[in-house]
Amino acid sequence: MSLLSIGTVAFDALETPYGKTDKIIGGSCTYISLSAAFFLPKVNVVAVVGDDFPKEYMETLEEKGIDLTGLQIKEGEKTFFWAGKYHNNMNTRDTLVTDLNVLADFKPTIPAAYQDCDYLMLGNLTPQVQIDAIQGLSKRPKLIVMDTMNFWMNVAMDDLKRVLKMVDVLCINDEEARQLSEQYSLRIAAKMIMAMGPKTLIIKKGEHGALLFQEDKMFYCPALPLEEVFDPTGAGDTFVGGFIGYLAQKDDVSFESMRQAIVYGSAMASFCVEKFGTERLFEISPADLESRVNEFRELARF
Repeated sequence: MSLLSIGTVAFDALETPYGKTDKIIGGSCTYISLSAAFFLPKVNVVAVVGDDFPKEYMETLEEKGIDLTGLQIKEGEKTFFWAGKYHNNMNTRDTLVTDLNVLADFKPTIPAAYQDCDYLMLGNLTPQVQIDAIQGLSKRPKLIVMDTMNFWMNVAMDDLKRVLKMVDVLCINDEEARQLSEQYSLRIAAKMIMAMGPKTLIIKKGEHGALLFQEDKMFYCPALPLEEVFDPTGAGDTFVGGFIGYLAQKDDVSFESMRQAIVYGSAMASFCVEKFGTERLFEISPADLESRVNEFRELARF
């Protein structure tokens, strides 16, 4: 089944209690695609970079089965750049630099070869860009999954409510769920958010796992306690990439399949945080993933 990921391909500079990096490759689309590509022979990407983005890294992504036909390269412009510093508990961070660069006027152009996608993953972008992306497809995919953030709830709520009516699954964290619903109880918040459009809601709780809601059904996946977390950047995108990649591999969007997909997405995210940036995602094998999923099974079985 074909999967299309639309989001950001970017540069990050990171600092955590374990060290710091110069510019490394990041962006929602990068993490989503690398994670999803673990389950699929090919993942199609629509994003934008400047001519400062290294060709060697594009080749590395393509070797992983990521199709970059839809990657726009803007000559004479710079790639989106974000720098951040994490605090000791890794749950809070300070944004030091945000340079939108090519992202400031990004308009997704979906190649003809991507038009028949069965699964669509919308990374965190402006709600209007997400709407444009959906409307840019000639047919509706079997499943549309969307990420967003509290910033858009503050500055673009009307557009956000429009795109919520167009998607099947919304993936946000607990703070964002409470802000969007204006409810503290996550069960009540889930009902209110699903009434806005998406039939399924995933609420990420960081080191406390993730919740899956659909109609009156609910599933909880714990997070795997790790000895060390080097860098949480991209963990949420890796999680949702694994989630939609697993569903596309199985070509099954039932609630039961989504329960399994949550676990596989959580396992992929648990690898992501073990090293800086995307480094760990290039190292894991299918055997590593199955071993990690078995750890999740043991963790939750009683």
